[in-house]
Amino acid sequence: MTQRPETMPETGAVALLMRQHEEIRDLCRIVESTTGERRADAFDRLRRLLAVHETAEEEIIHPLVRNSLPRGDEIVDARLAEERLGKRMLRELERMGTSGPSFTPMFARFRTAVLEHAEREENEEFPILRQRSEAELRGLAAAIKTAEALAPTHPHPGVESALSNLVFGGVAAVADRTRDLIRRLTGRR
Repeated sequence: MTQRPETMPETGAVALLMRQHEEIRDLCRIVESTTGERRADAFDRLRRLLAVHETAEEEIIHPLVRNSLPRGDEIVDARLAEERLGKRMLRELERMGTSGPSFTPMFARFRTAVLEHAEREENEEFPILRQRSEAELRGLAAAIKTAEALAPTHPHPGVESALSNLVFGGVAAVADRTRDLIRRLTGRR
């Protein structure tokens, strides 16, 4: 990933989210196929991308799907359950570190869960987005980028709804971004 998700050039919501899903797939491949510093760097980028991407979907996309489809509640509730599990796994992977002996097998399970989740979003949620006008898609992309710019950069299981993101997300984002800055300045992961 050469740029932060909130600065990606895509101007439509579906194109932006699809591009981010592809970045997630690419970073998963790098994490699985490398070791050492390269793996650690790719995992850090993946962790951040997933954290801000999921927050934006929870705040922008899921409420839209919930209110636009007859089975919207069922679809969104299933995606939120997957996101909660993914955040728990991601937090555990982050705690164990990329060089831990259990990292590789747990990351393989995590990767499968994340990619299946992305595929379900693409098949169940994105079609409703594709029915929106170009102007609406541009507005949604701008809203997604804004949410990502303000989102926490680490996983926070239990914070999966638009309301909980609005109530707790700001505090978590400040704490995460401060922690990220300290780690960058001190050279620690």
